[in-house]
Amino acid sequence: MITSQKWRSATAAILALGITVGTSAPLVVATPAEAQQRISQFDSIRIPSGSVIPVSYEKDKIVVTREETAPLTLTVAQDIRTPQGRVLIPRGSEIVGVLQPVTRGNQMGTQFIARELIISRPQRYRIDGNSGIITRTQRAQKGAGTGSLAQGAALGAAAAAALAGITGDKAIATEEVLGGAGIGAIAGVLLGRRSVDVLVIRPEQDLAVRLRSDIVLR
Repeated sequence: MITSQKWRSATAAILALGITVGTSAPLVVATPAEAQQRISQFDSIRIPSGSVIPVSYEKDKIVVTREETAPLTLTVAQDIRTPQGRVLIPRGSEIVGVLQPVTRGNQMGTQFIARELIISRPQRYRIDGNSGIITRTQRAQKGAGTGSLAQGAALGAAAAAALAGITGDKAIATEEVLGGAGIGAIAGVLLGRRSVDVLVIRPEQDLAVRLRSDIVLR
């Protein structure tokens, strides 16, 4: 089985940025002096590049093929605050983006690319961030009882078609398909295959968003 390339320790990365995480001490994203200056002078605050935003998703896993691109909206898993306790990004805010294929070395995988932060409907910010690269796969093989891969998962359209075709389980088509895409057109391309390798993503473990540029909140 191909193993997932992991980010450096999230704790180490967060500490390097002066950020702390905990259930009783939520994520903090700026030094007191910097936060105070931003608030007093500009009535805004900057969340610096390199900060990590923890995320969650309504499903425990997401299954896609290596080749497919799928829209995805994640949820911010906990409040992001200044050291003074001001909430910058409330828990439950949305991060809109896309899972897209990526190659690193001789391995193909997928990566979440974050494009927009929605704090509330009037408050929408363009952002530039991404997750780690996920290369962890699982093989679905005809007659091997691999239909459980799809159970309780959000599926990319190609993954749904592949699993339905290989396992013969038509109920897979009733699972959540990312983007609401139908699988009929894709299924024809995959007919005759006896096995397929799919990427299995655990959102809370794999999709934390690391910012590639600052976000300025107003």
